[in-house]
Formats: sequence, C-alpha cells, structure tokens
Amino acid sequence: MENDRKAEFRKALREVKNLPTLPGIVAKLTRMAEDPDTTTEQMGRVISKDHILAAKLLKLVNSAFYGFPQKISSLSSAIILLGFNVIKSLIISASIFELMESSDVELWEHSLGTAVAASILAKRLGIKDPEEVSTAGLIHDIGKVAVKMELPEQYDEILNRVEMKKISMAEAERMVLGLDHAEVGGWLAKSWFLPKKLVEPIACHHAPKNATEEPLASAILHFSDVLIRGLGYGHGADIWVPPLSKVAWEALGLSATDLDEILDEVEENLWDVKGFSLDIKSELENPNQG
Repeated sequence: MENDRKAEFRKALREVKNLPTLPGIVAKLTRMAEDPDTTTEQMGRVISKDHILAAKLLKLVNSAFYGFPQKISSLSSAIILLGFNVIKSLIISASIFELMESSDVELWEHSLGTAVAASILAKRLGIKDPEEVSTAGLIHDIGKVAVKMELPEQYDEILNRVEMKKISMAEAERMVLGLDHAEVGGWLAKSWFLPKKLVEPIACHHAPKNATEEPLASAILHFSDVLIRGLGYGHGADIWVPPLSKVAWEALGLSATDLDEILDEVEENLWDVKGFSLDIKSELENPNQG
C-alpha cells in the first residue's frame, strides 16, 4: 500500500501539470539553435516578442551571479556571452519565479545565493562554461516548487515534519514521498532537455557521491548550497544546514586560504543579489506596477 502511494507521487511529479511546460518559445529556440544558419540576432528577436520575458531575462543576465563588468543591454549579446544552454535555463528560471508567491521569495533568494557561490567557485576552479554551473545553482531547488505545486497536501505534511522533528526538507520529503526534491529537479531538468552539466548537479546536489558524469560541477553545487545555507541566506521554513559531503570537499581541493577568499567574495556579491531579490519581491507584491 505504502509503495503504491509512493508510485503515485512519483507519477504525479514526473507528469508535472502546474509548472510551465515551458513557453512555446523554448521549443522554437531549440529548433533555431539546431540550424547552423541561425544568428543570435534572430534568436534575440524571437525572445523580444515576449516583452515581459525579455525584460526578466536581461535582469537575470545583469544580476550579480554572472558578474559581467559591463551592462548587457541586448538579448543577442546575452546569447553570445552565455551560450544557448544558459539562455534556455534562464527562460525556465524566469518562468518559475513568476509562479513563486511572495512566500517563496526566501527560496528564490537561496537559489540566487547558491548561483553566486557556484559562479565564484566554478571560475576559481577553471571550469569550462562556468555560467552553466551557476545557472544550475539558480534552478537547483526547482523540485521543491514542483512538490508544492503538484502535491500541496503532502507539501504541508513535509513542512509539518520539518518543524516537529527538526529535520531538513530533504529528509522530510523522503519520509513522506519516498524521494526528495533533488531527484524531482533532475527529472524536470531532463524533461526540459537541459544539458547533463545542469541535470546531474541538480539531481545530485544532496548526494554528490552519486554523480558519475559531472562530479566536479555536482561538488560545486553541493558546496555552494551548504555554504549559502550556512550563511543563513534565504532559508525559508527549512533552517537546517545539510552536512558537507566528504566526497565533494575532496573533489574541490580547497585550502583554508581559498575558503576565506571565497567567503569574502560571496558575501560581497550577496549584497547585490539582495537588491535583486527585493526588486522581485516588490514585483510579486505589486504585479500591476511597472
């Protein structure tokens, strides 16, 4: 009986109905990206037709976690700088945070903070395409949003267990659903045809030892998540800091000096992100303004 219930939850979360199946624009852009004759200007024009999405994308591209020295004012420049995979992931992010009510701003802040830390780490470790790793940070907790939207009763039960038993969200999810938000996030990322460099770190951000194809990106995302939680940035109902994986720590090979420098850089960048989060909060609370 218990297994039947869990199979039912898996089915509901694999066939998410309340999250965006992604605007049709993503399918169109994917087709365009496969055509070698497509220019970035053409792709930029397609996105620009959705004015709200275009504005949100540029806001995300210019946020602190990418840290470009100059302001990016056109979508075609953003596509050149970040690459199509990142732009596609940012379209998902823009679609998702539109769904988040003001009560979810803490989760959004945590996601932005994780993206900041992941970006700093990926650059320091010389990862190819560090923007992909920071974008994984931005959407790593998408599974939490899916559980909340698809299984509201179970979500309330999960929050209740977090509070009563003083355990993390992931532990409570496993008790109630038989799986956690990281696994759900991995399914979603795969169903949206995101690259493996994003899918595996999202799916393994609580268990980086399970990463086989992107172990370093998964270690970076895990460490960034733990670090941002440890700093108490955007924690929401789940105040517990997960233990740092020994496998991830060893994969990163950081020294005490590295750690001090990373912390300083992260804390400096979080001030910028805080302003970004407040902008979003204001938009959520006053959707008809601007």
